[in-house]
Amino acid sequence: MHTDVGGIQEIVRESQLVQPTEEEQRKTELGNSEAFTAFLKRSQEEPEAFWAEVARELHWFKPWEETMTGELPDFEFFKGGISNPCYNLLDRHVENGAANRTALIWEGEDGKTNFYTYQMLLAEVSRFANVLKSFGIKKGDPVAIYLPNLAESFIAILACFRLGAVYSTIFSGFSEQSLRDRLQAFEPKVVVTADAAVRRGQTIPLKRKVDQVVRDITSVAGVIVVDRLGTEIAMKKGRDVWWHEERKKVSLHCEPTPIEANEPGIVFYTSGTTGKPKGVVHSGMAFVIQNYIYAKYHMNHRPDDVFWCTADVGWLTMHIWGVAGSLANGVTTVVYDGAPNYPNQDRIYQIIEKYRVNKLFTAPTALRMLRSLGEKTLEAYDLSCLDVVSLVGEPFDPDTWHWTRDVFGAGKICVNNTWGQTETAGTPLAGAAWLTPMKPGSAGVGFLGIDAAVVDAAGEPVPAGTLGNLVIRKPFPMLCRTLWKEPERYHATYFSQVKGSYYASDIALVDEDGYFWVVGRSDDAFNVSGHRLSTMEIESAVLEVPGVSEAAVIGAPDKIKGEVPVVFVTVADGYVGNEELRENIEASIVKGIGQIARPRDVFFVEAMPKTVSGKIMRRLLKELQVKGDVAGDLTGLEDPTAIQQIKKIVTAKKN
Repeated sequence: MHTDVGGIQEIVRESQLVQPTEEEQRKTELGNSEAFTAFLKRSQEEPEAFWAEVARELHWFKPWEETMTGELPDFEFFKGGISNPCYNLLDRHVENGAANRTALIWEGEDGKTNFYTYQMLLAEVSRFANVLKSFGIKKGDPVAIYLPNLAESFIAILACFRLGAVYSTIFSGFSEQSLRDRLQAFEPKVVVTADAAVRRGQTIPLKRKVDQVVRDITSVAGVIVVDRLGTEIAMKKGRDVWWHEERKKVSLHCEPTPIEANEPGIVFYTSGTTGKPKGVVHSGMAFVIQNYIYAKYHMNHRPDDVFWCTADVGWLTMHIWGVAGSLANGVTTVVYDGAPNYPNQDRIYQIIEKYRVNKLFTAPTALRMLRSLGEKTLEAYDLSCLDVVSLVGEPFDPDTWHWTRDVFGAGKICVNNTWGQTETAGTPLAGAAWLTPMKPGSAGVGFLGIDAAVVDAAGEPVPAGTLGNLVIRKPFPMLCRTLWKEPERYHATYFSQVKGSYYASDIALVDEDGYFWVVGRSDDAFNVSGHRLSTMEIESAVLEVPGVSEAAVIGAPDKIKGEVPVVFVTVADGYVGNEELRENIEASIVKGIGQIARPRDVFFVEAMPKTVSGKIMRRLLKELQVKGDVAGDLTGLEDPTAIQQIKKIVTAKKN
């Protein structure tokens, strides 16, 4: 490992702790930072006692026999304990007097809205659970959910939890091929979809795609269809039914199915960088238990919160924060079905102001997009309701951190950057809102019950400030348990690199204060003349340049140096992507990191290839740069046309 990289070390050296005031600390459940520090320390030194204490805050039909058994990669939590995830997300609040508290606020891209109290949501979930029962769905049966951000998506998820069915949500923007890959691997008994979805004003024919796929999948006995847009669709007799018609036929009462704490509840497919999608399996109860306590402290959740997670239900982020984390804590959740910058770039501001959102969970890219709109756009809105903004998805540059707190939050909010993966089902690196001092740019500390470290190729911890491989050395409840029908692949993918540890495939360092800095995927890092550089450090230097809205860096092959940086930039409003801006970008990189990091090319593009949750797909940019084209399915992108626009620019440069 190299310690003389320059860029990231400089950022770390210049970083300073941002302390919460005593007044802010008093507003939290623990009351002060010292109490949380002790709480955190105990959770890491006595994890068994800690997790038992957390689990007892939720409801159990039968107590567990052992809190922790086994070790990585094969482990169990709350063995023998019987409960139900849905009961803890809904019934528990209704029984505790919160039946009429608003649980969900749904708004569509077209402005339509709907509201559900906890009692209303419980009734609809019970109805749909009975609909699933009519198809023979019982504990352990797989159910696929191919829907956009609808209230029905949440209802379907919670109904699966109620029955103990194993659900898998699939991003509604995926193509037929991506849908087929996932359904063939998952083999669901029922598929829940809609006639169509709407995105940026365009209609996406979901049911038509399902029809093309399920005829080849013999496991599918039923297709339940939400009438979202009233479009004409084919309905196969004996297989296809309308959601709104079936719900009228069943009772609004459905007893929750008793579930052992380690039984699977969620299978979430993640593509990775190569090969077929991996079906990451999570325990339903463990998922709820850990995200209950994590969201409670990440967001400083209170019952009167109005919380909004800007992610799509097709990504696990929404399940972590918008389903488990928020509903377990009894808060009100905003669900928005549409693009965050359509029909107006400031749609995020509109929704925050309209519903008085005080807790926001989003992605760094979304904040960089808002920053590029300028302060005048922001001044038109009253966002004084904001209290905590948390993030996940990719490295978060310090400049945007400061803009988020000082401009977006008027200097009065907590900005809590975190790190997590589909496999970790939450954010094991983070801080506690208004309790943990924040470091702009870092991903926080090892959180409650987590033993994280940065190690070398041999698995030995590296010195502070040294880049290495991020690992987690002890089990925690919501860590993935296996890969669906591929246990050997599970062991090989995550536990073969460093014995006894979960290998995150991320490059990181730990600073002198114990804060983690995750600088990118190990396949995003690259070597320039023997010097290991990461996407984050170069991108941070680029984002310091006035006029830069977003930046993505890749390593391109070079005959002499091995690899060289190539920079892709979107330009902020009021600026032009010209030679002067290009020179300023190169100068900032050289100043921050050194001549070794001077880019071979700087491309100005109209839009980055991003997932709907806002993550920039650097892998696709590298494929364009190296191969001249992108193979495979692009329908998982927020705007698939961005690839063709970038391809023209890259091709023109080569010619």
